[in-house]
Amino acid sequence: MAQIAQQLVGSLEGLLGTRLPFRVRAWDGSTAGPAGAPQLVLRNRRALRRLVWSPGELGLVRAYVSGDLDFGPDTGLYEVLAEFAHFVERPEVRELQLGVAELADPGTRRAVRALLAAAVRAGAFGPQPPAPPEEARPAGRVHSRGRDRAVISHHYDVGNDFYRLVLGSSLVYSCAYWTPEGKSLEDAQEAKLDLICRKLGLKPGMRLLDVGCGWGSLVLHAARHYGVHAVGVSISAEQVALATQRVADAGLSDRVEIRLQDYREIPDGPYDAISSVGMAEHVGSEQYRTYATGLYGLLRPGGRLLNHQIARRPSKPGEPYVTSPFISRYVFPDGELAPVGSTVSLLEEAGFEVRDVESLREHYALTLRDWVSNLEAHWSEAVGLVGVGRARVWRLYMAASALAFEENRIGVNQVLAVRTTPAGGSALPPTRDQWLAGASEAAEPANTPELRVAIGGPGGAADPDLGDRPGVR
Repeated sequence: MAQIAQQLVGSLEGLLGTRLPFRVRAWDGSTAGPAGAPQLVLRNRRALRRLVWSPGELGLVRAYVSGDLDFGPDTGLYEVLAEFAHFVERPEVRELQLGVAELADPGTRRAVRALLAAAVRAGAFGPQPPAPPEEARPAGRVHSRGRDRAVISHHYDVGNDFYRLVLGSSLVYSCAYWTPEGKSLEDAQEAKLDLICRKLGLKPGMRLLDVGCGWGSLVLHAARHYGVHAVGVSISAEQVALATQRVADAGLSDRVEIRLQDYREIPDGPYDAISSVGMAEHVGSEQYRTYATGLYGLLRPGGRLLNHQIARRPSKPGEPYVTSPFISRYVFPDGELAPVGSTVSLLEEAGFEVRDVESLREHYALTLRDWVSNLEAHWSEAVGLVGVGRARVWRLYMAASALAFEENRIGVNQVLAVRTTPAGGSALPPTRDQWLAGASEAAEPANTPELRVAIGGPGGAADPDLGDRPGVR
């Protein structure tokens, strides 16, 4: 008689002392759990073995990526992920983790024995299944230049055609900026690129450095619409190849240069403006001072930095920061998130004056949902390009990230900072509305004569104000 699902669910609920928020269907056809709840499908015994060998998130992810575990046909991806996120935070589940670790309570011991017996009957014990090939195991010293190249390649060098399917024609891999005028993801990404250019106060003749330039969308936009000379750097070989081709196709090779180069190796400052969009998450806490001081040294006095970076919530006092096993093994190896307050402090310690912080948290949730829709709409093509395992990784991480942004478990912020002149001048107009709008009538700072000398430099920008910006086509 088909009983595997009933035995597993009954034993687990007995251990937890509460009902599961999932319905389970096992490979023998049995089902158990609340009617109408999101359904988890155990396709074979190997799914249980993965959980036995790697209890928790890592085992579940390995089972899903390998196809040993799936969701029911009527189960929404966001629905099941939201239920799981709330389930693991429940007090009884947290208490269970402590109780199982100590096994001091007789009731806990009996419940664990019952669950183990059910798992034995289901064939859950056996050799450890190999990890899916999509799992990264980088070698070498963390955040050494060689290891950084390897982990960046793991995420970004999976095929430019795959990224076109997911990101759309804009090829922008960071959160879009959704305005009332925008009607599509492409419109929102165009608005985000333009927002960055306006915050940086770009004008014709300026020199822009884009650190972690991706496929070149920002430097192309800045050169085409703002008349700058731009340098984009990335350590992803596939990104650099396509970005270089896009620059050539746009006829902008005389004004835009794309380099396969680490941010620690840029030799040719000063620049009038620097952008870093979705790159600082890869830097790591130990290297962040190197990153911040390096960018400060590459910027001329009076120049601006726009640092666009995902942030985590601050940890409680004494609580260590632990990265998600899924994210660290499958998505962004060695990536680290910091609270926005820590990022602001480190930029200030490097010498910058932070002038503006804007949260785009809800914007990223909307962007990720569009990327998931793009992937699902082109699923067969995506699987043909990167394989079903990697397609499953991207679907899972983007959907889970959308929920994390919506529920304020993570955020994303644009931090605008300046390298002030020796006299303390910022080269910013006196009000936020003026510098954000790029208004030509913006009043110049009181120390204008000194600033004109200080910021003339190689970038060729004579005026400290934003001036008239070219119209966006």
